[in-house]
Amino acid sequence: MKARTLLFRSCIMALFVLTMSMSCKKEAKATEPTDLQLTANVSSDGSGRVDFVATANNADRYLFSFGQSANESIRSNDGKAYTIYAEGGTYTVKVTAYSASNKSIELTKQVTVEKNEVIDNSGYISPETYPGMTLVWQDEFNGTALDTRFWTFEEGNGHEGWGNWELQYYRPENTRVHNGYLTITAKKESFGGREYTSSRIKTQGKKDFLYGRIEMRAKLPKGQGIWPAFWALGSNITTVNWPFSGEIDIMEMVGGGPGKDNTLHGTVHYEDAGHKYIGGSTTLKSGDFYDKFHVFSIVWTASSIKWYLDNEEFYTFDTTGANKDEFRRPYFLLLNLAVGGNWPGAPNASTVFPQKYIIDYVRVFQ
Repeated sequence: MKARTLLFRSCIMALFVLTMSMSCKKEAKATEPTDLQLTANVSSDGSGRVDFVATANNADRYLFSFGQSANESIRSNDGKAYTIYAEGGTYTVKVTAYSASNKSIELTKQVTVEKNEVIDNSGYISPETYPGMTLVWQDEFNGTALDTRFWTFEEGNGHEGWGNWELQYYRPENTRVHNGYLTITAKKESFGGREYTSSRIKTQGKKDFLYGRIEMRAKLPKGQGIWPAFWALGSNITTVNWPFSGEIDIMEMVGGGPGKDNTLHGTVHYEDAGHKYIGGSTTLKSGDFYDKFHVFSIVWTASSIKWYLDNEEFYTFDTTGANKDEFRRPYFLLLNLAVGGNWPGAPNASTVFPQKYIIDYVRVFQ
């Protein structure tokens, strides 16, 4: 009798354990992680530190991979983690959220990091004075932010990619003023329906100029699809259409390897029974514009525009004649770093991001 009672109790206990086990499994299945989100806060001090916060419903732990090495992973119970990147660049970060039953979901996010790099200032430095001319305006970028007394950001992707089918979205966040340099960074990141971001700034409505020597000292980016420019538009563009306003391209470089990363273009656009454009170019004897700083200049008078690289003239355009009166009116300045477009074409697998357009100064003498 006692043996039967013990056997009965054992069966009841086994049934209870089995029932509880099945109940736990059903409960665990009902609490799979959902709605995983990841935010990244990139430190603005140039240290390379990025703080991450992951959240998900029904998650009790997270596993982070920061995109630096194949074996790198950090576990976090509260969804918070950070890393310090040794080098600037764009990294693919992956976070996996786990439930108590080891069910998981994952999410990836691209993060672009800028390090406080020491900029090699080697290269040509222009004189601070020129015979018969006075320095009337300059921006040496000595502050900690873009000087809004002089410059305005242009944002977005423009009409038909700013008229050139460019591929980037322009954002203020891609511009940095630090240690006496203005840096415009082109990044491979999705924003505003585009796969790349960069910056474009102008002096329109704040500073315009008629004649003089206009120059910029800069170190250029490189690579297929990379298109930095220093240029000017007629200040009357708000009342007349382009190209009736005129355009002076002081410096354009269309990246893409030998013969491109080392070639400078200077061009004008104007209206003369239709859109007309003409210009010249020059190629470095050695190296690329990426290697060191150069000075890009024009000397603009009532009768001509002359282009200079490191104070050596390489092209002249005659502006006399009624059909070229666009070039006897005030212009404002622009700086931008485009990605893709009709001229350079799209980036390819050889293009490295981020790319940086580093400007030391912009000066105007009259």
